[in-house]
Amino acid sequence: MSNNASLTLRYAARTDVGLRRQQNEDSVYAGPRLLAVADGMGGHSHGEVASATVIAALSALDSDPPSADLLGAMETAITDAGRRLKDMAARDPKLTGMGTTLTAMLWDGTRFALAHIGDSRAYLLREGYLYQITRDHTLVQSLVDDGQMTPEQAAAHPRRSLLMRALGGSGSVEPDLSMREARAGDRYLICSDGLSGVVGPQALHETLTQIKDLGASAQRMIDLAKDAGGPDNITCVVAEVLGGS
Repeated sequence: MSNNASLTLRYAARTDVGLRRQQNEDSVYAGPRLLAVADGMGGHSHGEVASATVIAALSALDSDPPSADLLGAMETAITDAGRRLKDMAARDPKLTGMGTTLTAMLWDGTRFALAHIGDSRAYLLREGYLYQITRDHTLVQSLVDDGQMTPEQAAAHPRRSLLMRALGGSGSVEPDLSMREARAGDRYLICSDGLSGVVGPQALHETLTQIKDLGASAQRMIDLAKDAGGPDNITCVVAEVLGGS
């Protein structure tokens, strides 16, 4: 479509340690081409090392000229990041078992490549409707998919954060990869489960819809998560696709 050439991307990012954690093991990146959230795990600040390492590895994509193969560029960067984590753990046994989620979007002016591992999430607000565009790689989500548990039961399950897939750790991890066409007026939310685990989709929808300023919208989500107890680190990126004049 001819009007796609005039699309622009605006964005804002916020992160907060929350109310019950000593350290923030989330990492976030928001730039003209790359939006990414990583939620580290491994304890003793090793999760912070994992998430920061992966975000640093991906950040090169923000300054590279747009690739014709967005998905390939994203996949290569994630593979390199996973290798970097394994190398670090091999050199320092204390880092064994560290890992991170990753939800990232790479923009070329008309489309996004979406990459996803773990239980951070991406949402799309389009024409008044909010869609979750990633699927959690958790045990409870697999049980929902198999019909053994309802989404409501999964949301309240004590082991809902048990991951089936993460970047780092043992074995190679394949991210979910997809392409998404952008439209003027679209809003995207990428967040760690410190937000989506305690703030429901209706409140996310209202915040994305009603608060036009992106920074204020992102901050409102942090506040909502803290109002709900803030049990985990909270990170979000809010982005908007604008049409040309």
